Amino acid sequence: SSSADIYSRALEILSTYPFGPNGATGSRLLSGNHKLFSEAETMLAHFHQTEAALFFNSGYDANLGLLASVPQRGDIILFDELCHASIRDGIQMSHAKSYKFKHNDLEDLSRLQDRLTKLDDGAEIYIVTESVFSMDGDSPDLKSMATICKTHNAKLIVDEAHAVGVFGTRGEGKVQELGMESQVFARIVTFGKALGCHGAAVLGSADLKTFLINFARSFIYTTALSPHAVATIMASYEQLAKEDTRREKLKHNIAILQDNVKKFSIENFMDPGSSSIHCCRLPGNSRVKKIAQELMDTGFDVRPILSPTVPAGEERLRICLHSFNSEKEIRTLIESLHNAIIMCTHQES
Repeated sequence: SSSADIYSRALEILSTYPFGPNGATGSRLLSGNHKLFSEAETMLAHFHQTEAALFFNSGYDANLGLLASVPQRGDIILFDELCHASIRDGIQMSHAKSYKFKHNDLEDLSRLQDRLTKLDDGAEIYIVTESVFSMDGDSPDLKSMATICKTHNAKLIVDEAHAVGVFGTRGEGKVQELGMESQVFARIVTFGKALGCHGAAVLGSADLKTFLINFARSFIYTTALSPHAVATIMASYEQLAKEDTRREKLKHNIAILQDNVKKFSIENFMDPGSSSIHCCRLPGNSRVKKIAQELMDTGFDVRPILSPTVPAGEERLRICLHSFNSEKEIRTLIESLHNAIIMCTHQES
């Protein structure tokens, strides 16, 4: 988000087009479908090795539009119980029946799918998950999930919001890192996380794109992204394609954090993970707020996640690592966290 190169490149991209309005001026089905969209969506489809891409104004809009329109009445949606609110809201707006399965539990998913398939043999089944979960930073076994989908002729939908820019040889995400592009019905990629700009896209077949253009209400009934927003997305993807130093630095920083978690003996509070998201579970809103404030007073922007955003007893600190974090910063953070936990525990006792 603070890259001068991306800022400058976005202006270069805009300068190659005749001067136009600063805003999109309307929905893409009316006046808002400026020329940059088709170039950017083609670029995105090529980068992510898929047939087509369709831009949405945000990841929330993308999940809402996809899940509220594609599954039909009589269809079945199975979703991980920790899926993002945008996924759950999209499912709630759908006419399909929906059932949640235990977090990353393939046995529970298989049992649920077997039972529902027997009850309604003709239903189309959609399985929805995230490649990196936004609160815990963990990942499902996507390959095994794809095998389950193949067995039951189900369609797999994967939200890659927190994987793009982090996983894959060029930051393409978990699906491409695993070589699973052909096994996934739809992917959602967002640009407001690692890419540091705004917007999102649904990746899939050309038929899926055509369907969404005609039936996804969060696409149809909103003003489109501005030319500048689309140019920034294109500039960010160009940077992503040619640079791996930041991704390597991020991986290095993740390893440093994991080493310091062990060094300061706080493994019981931290969830292990290989993503940039790490959570320290500190049950109780007052407790987690107090420890978060201690860290903020030390100079760290670590945010408490409180109930009811997460269930009571699952309150936590959410730590998001970046490539620009230094080894000293990470070590000091974990040491400060260790000291704050000890101090809070003594005060409570």
